[in-house]
Amino acid sequence: MNAPKPAMHRQWRTLEELALLPEDAGEFPAGSSEWPDDMSRRRFLQLMAGSLALAGTVGCTRQPREEIVPYVRQPEELTLGKPLWFATAMELGGDAFGLLVRSDSGRPTKIDGNPDHPATLGRSNVHMQAALLTLYDPARSQTLMHTGAPATWEDLLGALTTQSARWKMNGGAGLRLLTRRIGSPTLRAQIDRLLAKYPQAKWHEHDATFPESPMPARLHLERADVILSLDAHIFGAGALSPSAALHFAKRRRSDEKMCRLYAVESMPSLTGAMADHRRAIPPAEIVDLARKLAAAVRDPAWNTDPWIAAVARDLASHRKSGVVVAGDFQPPEVHRAARAVNEVLGNVGTTIEYTAPEPRAASLAELVNAMNGGEVESLVVLGGNPGYDAPADLGFATALGKVPFTLHHGLYPDETSARCAWHLPESHFLEAWGDAVARDGLLSIVQPLIEPLYPSKSAHELLAALLFDIPTDGYEIIRAAWRQRLVGEGFEAAWRKVLHNGIAPSSGEKQKPAPEISDVTVSSAPSSPDANLALVIRPDPYLLDGRFAENAWLQELPRPFTKLTWENAAHLSPRTAQRLGVAHGDVVDLSYRGRKLRAPVWILPGHADDCVTVHLGNGRTRAGDVGTGCGFNAFALQTSDAPWGGSGLELRKTGERHVFSTTQEHQRMEEREPVRVVTKGATTVAADEPAPSETLYPPVEYMGAAWGMVIDLNACIGCSACTIACQAENNLPVVGREQVLRGREMHWIRVDAYFSGSAEAPQMLHQPVPCMHCENAPCEVVCPTAATVHDHEGLNLMVYNRCIGTRY
Repeated sequence: MNAPKPAMHRQWRTLEELALLPEDAGEFPAGSSEWPDDMSRRRFLQLMAGSLALAGTVGCTRQPREEIVPYVRQPEELTLGKPLWFATAMELGGDAFGLLVRSDSGRPTKIDGNPDHPATLGRSNVHMQAALLTLYDPARSQTLMHTGAPATWEDLLGALTTQSARWKMNGGAGLRLLTRRIGSPTLRAQIDRLLAKYPQAKWHEHDATFPESPMPARLHLERADVILSLDAHIFGAGALSPSAALHFAKRRRSDEKMCRLYAVESMPSLTGAMADHRRAIPPAEIVDLARKLAAAVRDPAWNTDPWIAAVARDLASHRKSGVVVAGDFQPPEVHRAARAVNEVLGNVGTTIEYTAPEPRAASLAELVNAMNGGEVESLVVLGGNPGYDAPADLGFATALGKVPFTLHHGLYPDETSARCAWHLPESHFLEAWGDAVARDGLLSIVQPLIEPLYPSKSAHELLAALLFDIPTDGYEIIRAAWRQRLVGEGFEAAWRKVLHNGIAPSSGEKQKPAPEISDVTVSSAPSSPDANLALVIRPDPYLLDGRFAENAWLQELPRPFTKLTWENAAHLSPRTAQRLGVAHGDVVDLSYRGRKLRAPVWILPGHADDCVTVHLGNGRTRAGDVGTGCGFNAFALQTSDAPWGGSGLELRKTGERHVFSTTQEHQRMEEREPVRVVTKGATTVAADEPAPSETLYPPVEYMGAAWGMVIDLNACIGCSACTIACQAENNLPVVGREQVLRGREMHWIRVDAYFSGSAEAPQMLHQPVPCMHCENAPCEVVCPTAATVHDHEGLNLMVYNRCIGTRY
């Protein structure tokens, strides 16, 4: 019996390839081996002469004499050349992610997930891997500043003493505290004590990346057979990743019963690319789809479109094993519809658990109104950067100038610190003691691995100063707080056990069940049709709201599907671009609610029609040498009443053109099929498969194991965590936007993006391309999602089942 013929689909990477334009480029980008046009022979000789002169000057100088002290007694736990691993945690969006950090001779050198922590399960994402570069970034704040001049910690304590005398007299009236989302129970307790000490003071919260969900929930994708994502970035930067990606990958590897994923979204995402069935629609239609789905699940005979009817039948046939997930950027109506479906089908308590919303602090808008009204005399900004990421309609920067006493606490001298009287350098989480709680309530200790590289203070130490507590040392603050938690056994033994494991027994934080809702009502009134363009605002996949803009690894990490680096763009669908008469690379003016923004156009296959997506996090004006001036600032269009966009966008061509720094066309292999898609069980032999003799390398007779790599593309979500992990492990440099434009980059592992089908509704694929030239065989660049080794005809195959972090 003949083997089934494979279902082959031609893959394409750009719209130009899809249009079958002539492919006259070679293996390397055009101009990559030629002399740059902007570099003349005269200029080259000038630079070389200058380099030689500087080298000679350095060689003729004598370094200042320094006294060094050798080990008198080497630490017992330290063996030179042998690394140590320490458990700690990273807080992102108010949730804890357990980490294991490698330390070589007292210096952190590599970050991975803690296998015992439920939020990571031994995995990591790009932000955890890249946190190492932030630690060693010389652009970090290095000096406490007062009105632009260096100051000391004692100077700040003196100023706080003067302010506290006023707070005691009026009960803290005029004192305001502004923070991002906080997941540290100890820090929350300190804030509660501050508000109790000064009853008239207020705490405000603003986080431009992690909004508070109207119905927070915990997912159990390991139990889900059918998943519907309503613009939910399940594999993004929040609390659902990377453990959610791991559970999903395990279900995709099941030969008996694989889970099925549906996705509804406007902008292509990692979740949508993994979906078996994806629907791209504008934001307003997502609300209507959620309402119709809830009605179809309650009444299967309800008349609706075929796609919704099919999804409703699939969910209904998998009661208690299906789940509907609403995205954090969706309005409350979508969350109510998703919960209604989960309630009706009995999914609550099995595949999803709803929890009670956390007590909310006052909003940023309330703070701005108070500052404009002269009600704020002292403002302490703890960790955020509202001078950059506040919605444009609030006018935060103007209002900040009306506050007499302002103190900013942050890692970098940024847009907010430039407008505050005081700026206090913040300690990196690898330099400071702290604690954090995961989404499931598990507590973790944030344990430092190195002394602060610069004079800095943690948030705990700053709050202790505001409270005039004793002690003010971070270690003593955390130890005292945990002495009250670790009861029932000897504290010292329990404390050391927590430090060793990185986790502690659940405290019940974030585990409070949501109020019982027997019938979640969903409005049946359809949204009014929108004939205008809609604006979609989302955080950058890697820079988020700009907090990682100074991280060069993340700036140069190619974005999903576009492979953009060092900038952002206004994304449109091919059909919408054609209707508006704009081409790829056109510079346009975006007008929204009386505000304008100039941006280049990127025509993206799979994008929803009649809407434009822009990403936050770029356009920084004070982000150091790396992040300043990259791209445009999409916060200029954000409003406080509709932070994630809305209808009424106008687009006008300017006549200008823009060249993008993208890696999408780098290292193309023309006239070959680098990606092959076949149906399950099909076998094929590629016609263009090179013969074993067609190689530039001499034959090698392996005496031991020969190593090869197999990547399960049915499980790889294309998150690029392996790229950053490789960059961190090998200390690879970045090349900058100019060199990316010339086709040069230093990534040893990359994740290519391919499309198949039509430009309006393509199938999106990820193709990891790893480096295999390492002399140390095996290289062991292993994605730690249950990677296994198989012996196949004498060849050991490292099976890479999921690209969610790496363990070297």
